[in-house]
Amino acid sequence: MTLEIELAFLVVAATILLFVTEVVRIDVAAMLVVLLLAWTGLVTPAQALSGLGSNAVVSIAAIMILGRGMDRAGVVNSISGAVLRTAGSDEKRLLGVISSVVGVISAFMQNVGSAALFLPAILRISKSTKTPASRLLMPMGFAAILGGTLTIVGSSPLIILNDLMIQGGEEPFGFFSVTPIGIVLLASGIGYFLILGHRLLPEEDRSEADSMSQVDLIETWQLPSLVSYYFVSWKSDLVDKTREDARMRRNYGVTLVAIVEGEEVTYSPWRRTRFSAGQVLALLGEAEDVERLASDHDLWKIVDDSRLSGLLCEAEAGFAEVIVRPRAPIVGKTPRKIGIRKNYGVEPIILLSGTEEQRKDFADRPLAPGDTFVVHGLWDRIRKLGSDPSFVLLTPVESVSSDRSKAMPATLCFIGALALALAGFQISIALLTGAFAMILLQVISVDDAYGAIDWRTVVLLAGLIPLGIALEETGAAFLAASILMELLQGFPTIVALLAVAALTTFLSLFISNVAAAVLLVPLVMVMGQGMGIDPRALALLVGISASNSFLLPTHQVNALLMAPGGYKNSDFLKVGGVMTLIFILVAAGMVELLYL
Repeated sequence: MTLEIELAFLVVAATILLFVTEVVRIDVAAMLVVLLLAWTGLVTPAQALSGLGSNAVVSIAAIMILGRGMDRAGVVNSISGAVLRTAGSDEKRLLGVISSVVGVISAFMQNVGSAALFLPAILRISKSTKTPASRLLMPMGFAAILGGTLTIVGSSPLIILNDLMIQGGEEPFGFFSVTPIGIVLLASGIGYFLILGHRLLPEEDRSEADSMSQVDLIETWQLPSLVSYYFVSWKSDLVDKTREDARMRRNYGVTLVAIVEGEEVTYSPWRRTRFSAGQVLALLGEAEDVERLASDHDLWKIVDDSRLSGLLCEAEAGFAEVIVRPRAPIVGKTPRKIGIRKNYGVEPIILLSGTEEQRKDFADRPLAPGDTFVVHGLWDRIRKLGSDPSFVLLTPVESVSSDRSKAMPATLCFIGALALALAGFQISIALLTGAFAMILLQVISVDDAYGAIDWRTVVLLAGLIPLGIALEETGAAFLAASILMELLQGFPTIVALLAVAALTTFLSLFISNVAAAVLLVPLVMVMGQGMGIDPRALALLVGISASNSFLLPTHQVNALLMAPGGYKNSDFLKVGGVMTLIFILVAAGMVELLYL
């Protein structure tokens, strides 16, 4: 064993130690690895920095931009609404439906693409159903990876497998040759999360700082956070009355935040808005107050509110604090006079004037400099209120609402990018073309495109790519593979299969899964001939097992989801550890069953 190989193994051990102990942030750890490789001479300076311009890093940055564009265009809302209508708000049903859909889509497109497509939708579903994003994103990501084993074009290792088979003088695999194994793997992954995995996922929501600001706002002001939905019956005495006539806040302490008629939603309806039979009222208030209002006015509670939760997506609306500026022209005027609902489209919930707090009837109270409003409404409308010179907006504003007129060009850009990748163009160029097309078609702005990129994820991937180069060029990876092959001589077939799957899994954590396949396929084919095992079966097992990347956030999909889900390395080790074991057992068992 040469000094270079020993150093390479030491760097791998240091990398694992940094990831497991989390003594530094994961992106910082990745940069430390880059510097360590460069200073020890295991890679050249150019190779150490090659990750920043690699196909994987450019691809994931482009897919983040494409995902943001789909979100801005309202496509994500449509997807999340469809999922909510199918699965409701039950966590297990959501997990099952989302994982199944993402897994099937990943059979025909890059798994990072399907994960990025559903990432914004799941974040919206998370907020709508009050389910922590950390409990949905990892199952979705794992399903995207598993779905890549459903067809021979579902993942990069399987795509390159056929090239390696032809080079070795073997017949290539058919499009659906791997499908039976992929179906069992995907079903096993979904079943794992439904039965056991959901207990291992983080319980708390660590995902977004802005969602925490909403929690802080609700707790600070003791705001009611429960929105209930009630149907206006034909015999309700509210029919033909105006909102002002109903006096919901004065008499019950309940706020009407929206009216739904069919697919049309009116947020913060004006005081002159009239009620009619068939409307659905979104009521914000304490449960007992809302029930008293419903009982007095013949309103029928809607129990299954999943469709309405999709329409009234909480990712598009929330609470905010605004302050009346000194010398503002509205000073001395009343909220009714300035028409907060009519002119700004937001619902005033609380008025704090000096030390006096009013929650029920302050429509006719003159405003003074420094008065504080707590309002509820769409983020775009809250932003409009904050841009008025009379107000100062204190609350960070969520992302802009969807522009559904851009849905078609956004979808075409996304599908076009994936079609280019499937047609054989380099995936980074294909995805970057789609992202650039979204900017040219004004689906998103250039600034928004830059803001869509999670640079911590980019740095993580860029830092790990040189480690793979070092393992390959020093011969460390080849040495490890050769030693294992020698040790397996004379063991039963299933032991050899399990060992091949485990070795491929290990290498895929530190070098690219494509590199692992390229390195191991020729070796296992030789090993198969020597052990009397069908070389094609071992090669297929390597192609499948190269996707077994659940233990660390080194796979592109895991890296993409780490920040939005607020995951730690320990989460992947805990949840992904069991998934890794299941994958190895199922993959090896199915290959033996079907090919040996």
